[in-house]
Amino acid sequence: MNPHLDQLHPYPFEQLRQLFSGVVANSGYSPISLGIGEPKHPTPAFIEKALMHAMAGLSSYPSTIGGEPLRAAIASWLEHRYGIPAVDPATMVLPVNGSREALFAIAQCVVDATRGKAAGGALVMSPNPFYQIYEGAAYLAGAEPYYVNSEPGRNFAPDFGSVPDAVWPRVQLLYVCSPGNPTGAVLSLEDWRQLFELSDSHGFAIAADECYSEIYVGATAPLGALEAAHQLGRSSGEHPYANLIVFSSLSKRSNVPGMRSGFVAGDPRLLKKFLLYRTYCGGAMSPPVQAASIAAWNDEHHVQENRALYREKFRLITPLLREVMDVELPDAGFYLWADVRRTGLSDLDFARRLYAEYNVTVLPGSYLAREAHGINPGRNRIRMALVAGVDEGLDAANRINEFCKSLA
Repeated sequence: MNPHLDQLHPYPFEQLRQLFSGVVANSGYSPISLGIGEPKHPTPAFIEKALMHAMAGLSSYPSTIGGEPLRAAIASWLEHRYGIPAVDPATMVLPVNGSREALFAIAQCVVDATRGKAAGGALVMSPNPFYQIYEGAAYLAGAEPYYVNSEPGRNFAPDFGSVPDAVWPRVQLLYVCSPGNPTGAVLSLEDWRQLFELSDSHGFAIAADECYSEIYVGATAPLGALEAAHQLGRSSGEHPYANLIVFSSLSKRSNVPGMRSGFVAGDPRLLKKFLLYRTYCGGAMSPPVQAASIAAWNDEHHVQENRALYREKFRLITPLLREVMDVELPDAGFYLWADVRRTGLSDLDFARRLYAEYNVTVLPGSYLAREAHGINPGRNRIRMALVAGVDEGLDAANRINEFCKSLA
C-alpha cells in the first residue's frame, strides 16, 4: 500500500459521525442539516432537459479535453464574468468532473517531491481552516502541508505575510480558496499582487479554488484570480497567467452537485501537462453532462435567482444568530463562520448538544483546521451552511437562537 495513505486524517463528516455516536436527536423536531455544503435549491429545469436530450451521446467515448462547444462556452463565461481578454478554448480551458477531483489531481501533477528533499522537503501551502482535499493531495503527492492561519481582523483572509522567508523556497504548490471555505473571505488585489510576486520569485504554481464565486451578498461580485492577474498586467505576453490556474464548478452556481461538472483555466503551459496527466487518469466528461454544462454556463438568469435566495437567507438568519453568538456576514459564499464562546461551550460540545436537543446539525470549526503556529484557528467556531430552503433555514436559526438562550 502507498504509505502516504496513513497520513490522511478522517474527513470532517466522519469525525462528526463519531461525535454524534450514541446521541439520539430530539424527535420532537424535524432534522435540519447545516453541516454539509451541498446545495438544496432545485436544479433548473432547462439544465435537466439539456441533460436528458443529450443521452444519445452515450454511444461514444468522450475526449479528455472535452468538446469545443463546451470549452468555448466556458471561455466566453470567463471573459464576461471577469472582464478579461479573449481566452483560448484550445489551450486555456479544460473541463473536469467537478472541481474536487481536479483540485486533488493538480498536486499529483505539479509536485516533485524529489526536488524538495535537499531543502527539507516539498511543501504544499494552503489556508487554515481549509478544504481538506488540499491536505490529502499534498500527502499523496509526497509533500508536506504548510498551513497559513486566517486573520480575524481581515474577515478571516489568510495572513500570507506571516510566512517566514525561509519557507517560500520549499513551496511547490499554493492552494487559494477565494471566496473561502469555511470563512467566505475574498482575497484583495493587493493579496494577489503579493502572491504573484512570490510565485515569480520561487516558481510555485497557484491553484485558485473559486467554486463559491457566484454566491455573494453585496452588489459587487468577488474578485477572481484571472481578473486580478489581468489587472496586474499578467494576462498577455509570452507566458499569460504564468503559474496560475483556477478551478470552478457548476455545483454551487447552478445547483447541480450530482452532475459533477467544472473546469480548470489559466496558464497554457500548466494545462498542457495537466491534460497529459488526466489523459492517463481517464477523467473525461460524458457527452450528456457536457451538453447540460453548456446550457448552464450560457445562462445567468438562474444564477441571479439562486443568489437572491441566499441573500434572503442571510438577511433573515444572520440577525437572529447575532443575538446569541459572534457572527458576521461573509465576503461571499453560503457559509456563516460563527464564534460560539459566548455560549460557554466548545465547538464540539455546541454541535453535539444542538443536535441532541434541537435536531440541527452544524460542523465544528476545529474539524476544518489544523493546529498550526500554536493555534487551531477553527477552535470554538462552527460552520453553518445556509443550503436549506428559506423557511427551513429560518427554522434552524430560531432553534439555534432558542438553544443558546437556554444555555444562559
